[in-house]
Amino acid sequence: MTALTRRAFAAGAMASLLVGCGGQGEGKTPAAGVDSRRPRGRAGDGSSSSSANSARALGRSTPVRLRIPAIDVDTPVIRLGLAADGTVQVPPITADDRAGWYRHSPTPGQVGPSVILGHVTVGAFGDGVFRRLPELRRGDRIVARREDGTSAEFAVSAVRTVAKADFPAEEVYGDVDRPELRLITCGGPRTGDEYRDNVIVFATLTS
Repeated sequence: MTALTRRAFAAGAMASLLVGCGGQGEGKTPAAGVDSRRPRGRAGDGSSSSSANSARALGRSTPVRLRIPAIDVDTPVIRLGLAADGTVQVPPITADDRAGWYRHSPTPGQVGPSVILGHVTVGAFGDGVFRRLPELRRGDRIVARREDGTSAEFAVSAVRTVAKADFPAEEVYGDVDRPELRLITCGGPRTGDEYRDNVIVFATLTS
């Protein structure tokens, strides 16, 4: 992925709303979306710094499965695009809840921030695939299986719960010089189908 392409992705993503929460409705839930204005928090709280010890970047290949052993996640990964209103699509609300990769982001293992969304709850079906995301800790392993048969393995570098009004778009979508991963869902207090916060996991490629 070229630097120009990465910058275009980041600019496009920061102009959009991103939804990753479960509720009673189908598809995207605008009321539960992430406010993607520029962050008000401190820079450097995520994983965007460069490292001489970073693993070698991989070529582009769509993720097909995601495993997070520490929280017993083993899920197929579907592709997500943009909805007509400019919001990022989310996985459908179904009993067999799955994570979704935002297809306009780098694929896991490519240079840049690869973005995967998941629900925290899926309405009447109960817990979503990312329900336990806040339990992750620094160093926990995340493995993305790719369409070409290879896997990209990441280590968690930070887990943050942020108010949607303060969503750190620059840290989540901003250009980075190594392969990184972002996992996003909702969190915090819930009112009806809406959650106040977002949970964001930052991870860096290890192998």
